[in-house]
Amino acid sequence: MSPFDYLNSINYTKKHIMKDDIDEKEYVSFMINRGLSYFSDTVSYANIMNQYHHLDKRLQYDFLINIIRQRKRFSKWIKPETSEDIEVIMEYYGYSNEKARQALPLLSSQQLQQLRQKVDKGGRRTNN
Repeated sequence: MSPFDYLNSINYTKKHIMKDDIDEKEYVSFMINRGLSYFSDTVSYANIMNQYHHLDKRLQYDFLINIIRQRKRFSKWIKPETSEDIEVIMEYYGYSNEKARQALPLLSSQQLQQLRQKVDKGGRRTNN
């Protein structure tokens, strides 16, 4: 089961889907709490579960499914932005994403253009 199945059961269907130990192992409390944190009526419950992260996953799931009111809740998950400049810096210098983000303000646009030319592998480009 995916975290979205658990979120759907907590938010909308109220059908208890954690049947056995295998389902309990697939419950990722971080992802569930993150999904609940996008809404003003469930953010406090997600915060409570973050405070009691040491509890068994089954207890966390039971708490959330029984305390949160039934409602359809949909949100876009925030994804990290990737920049072509950061990818060029990562490839040329072998930096991690974080190091490349720190190095980006230090480089001028002319230096970035030179890096792009050096890492360019050629080939056909497609328009996405």
